[in-house]
Amino acid sequence: MIDLSGKRALVTGGSRGIGASIVEALADNGADVAFTYQSTAEKAAAVARSVESRGRRAVAIQADNANPQAIARAVKDAVAALGGLDILVNSAAIGHSGTIADLDLDDYQALMDVNVRAPVLFAKAAIPHLRDGGRIVTIGSALGERVPFPGLTPYAMSKAALTSFTRGLSRELGPSGITVNLVQPGATDTDANPADGAAADFQRSLTSLGRYGEPKEVANAVVFLASPAASIITGATLTADGGAIA
Repeated sequence: MIDLSGKRALVTGGSRGIGASIVEALADNGADVAFTYQSTAEKAAAVARSVESRGRRAVAIQADNANPQAIARAVKDAVAALGGLDILVNSAAIGHSGTIADLDLDDYQALMDVNVRAPVLFAKAAIPHLRDGGRIVTIGSALGERVPFPGLTPYAMSKAALTSFTRGLSRELGPSGITVNLVQPGATDTDANPADGAAADFQRSLTSLGRYGEPKEVANAVVFLASPAASIITGATLTADGGAIA
């Protein structure tokens, strides 16, 4: 078990899917966790109860990741509730499919606001509170490196941007002892992309392991990067995709 006792974490998009697994995994390893959600209040309450059942503090914060003011407020509320901040995990994201020729500009802007601008603004708001040993971990996608079929270009673009964000921010924060890393999941069994969905067999066929990932497997990668065990790792990308881009 990795020891995160005394650590205070904020996870964006923590009420379901990969985000919820990250919240629970951080708590399993000793951290107190605040997390944001947009509209799934019942699911957020269930995740908070799950954290509390592990003997850790939980804070559910309603926030629209497309709203810069809401982002600043969420960080402020998390810091106030937890008494500080040691770990930021940018997990919240949205997805839109479609070709560039048929691109809806409103959908494109929403994608970039949530998937690119929000991680930047959460980091900007969190940095003043992080100290030596602080961690920023962002959830990208294996699609940021490989686009295996048409219709994924805008989403893949939004995730590819996180690579440069991670590398550049690691240079900015390295002198302060704060690490910044990226986790790239592949096909992961969530409500948004279930392992029994219409395209699931094709997605499995792209992997070396021949299966979907589980949210907890992605969460394990995040916990490692958030821990003292990963103290020398920064500006790095850890791909957890079952070998889809191998």
